[in-house]
Amino acid sequence: MSLPIEALGQNLFDALANGKAIAPLTDSYPEMSIDEAYAVSLAFLKIRQAKNNEVIIGKKIGLTSKAVQDMLGVHQPDFGFLTDAMLVSDGKVHLDCHIAARAEAEIAFKLKQGLKGPGVTAKDVIEATEYVQPCFEIVDSRVTDWKVKIQDTVADNASCGVFVLGENKIDPKGLDMAALEVVVEKNGGEISRGLGSAVQGAPENAVAWLANTLGAYDIPFEAGEIILSGSLVPLEPVTKSDKMSMVISGFGSCDVEFV
Repeated sequence: MSLPIEALGQNLFDALANGKAIAPLTDSYPEMSIDEAYAVSLAFLKIRQAKNNEVIIGKKIGLTSKAVQDMLGVHQPDFGFLTDAMLVSDGKVHLDCHIAARAEAEIAFKLKQGLKGPGVTAKDVIEATEYVQPCFEIVDSRVTDWKVKIQDTVADNASCGVFVLGENKIDPKGLDMAALEVVVEKNGGEISRGLGSAVQGAPENAVAWLANTLGAYDIPFEAGEIILSGSLVPLEPVTKSDKMSMVISGFGSCDVEFV
């Protein structure tokens, strides 16, 4: 049975637009391959571009840390696309636009040069980066109750929701990002800690992996794009009125409020 790529992309778009989750795609298409799932993701993205006039401003890597993989029962990274509609500039995330939001703390890379795999190294990533920032990504699943296999979250644009960037912009050259420690608080109390090494040994390694993985699909990193490198801590479910903060010593902070 051939996979109805465009129809599945439309189903995911409708779930996003209506705020109502759908059954896992793999329930109906258990033989769906990773490549087919990425094709669905691209179809989903094209509908967002056409109907919402969304513009790609970057990419994200997901499922990079063992904590997140174990939480979702998925054991390899994936990737998605960031659009201008996903960037929350005032730090206030409106949960009416989400289905089952969860927050994660990570490091964002702002590129000054393009990159395209194969053969991209962590050193190449650092050289191509203008600055790095603390970041909250608010992931969301269009799949009911986050009951995802790797193909489901891949098709769902790596469960992208929205993201919030901290104000600090740090030159990554000479910075030991593997040793950076993030402390995350929710409503005034600490809920988790994590190290940069939780993300494939270091965040720049994860970004290099993504550049090389995208290269296999003939998709480059463009100069000026934002690349989210993956969560340093377990995902945290959120509800309205929650407030979260993250602090990375010597690096910066980021705050988000859910309304």
